[in-house]
Amino acid sequence: MAELTREQIRDLMGAVMKAQGKALPGDDEADLREIGFRSLDFSELALRVEDEIGDELNFDAPGLRQIAKVRDVLDFIEQLQSA
Repeated sequence: MAELTREQIRDLMGAVMKAQGKALPGDDEADLREIGFRSLDFSELALRVEDEIGDELNFDAPGLRQIAKVRDVLDFIEQLQSA
């Protein structure tokens, strides 16, 4: 399984937001609610990551509840790839 770098994940996240007419801020501490990144956007990001790495990401809903900032999304996806 290929792994994406943090920057590649960030680029995919930016593409998801751009498709929604939004922009991903440069600050990883940005609050997801404030920038309009919703759970559907996370699902779209996860699908794009899966397409890129050629494998399925296995994650659970409780882990998603901890995600509040851009940094959290990037950390979460990185950890999933390593699992």
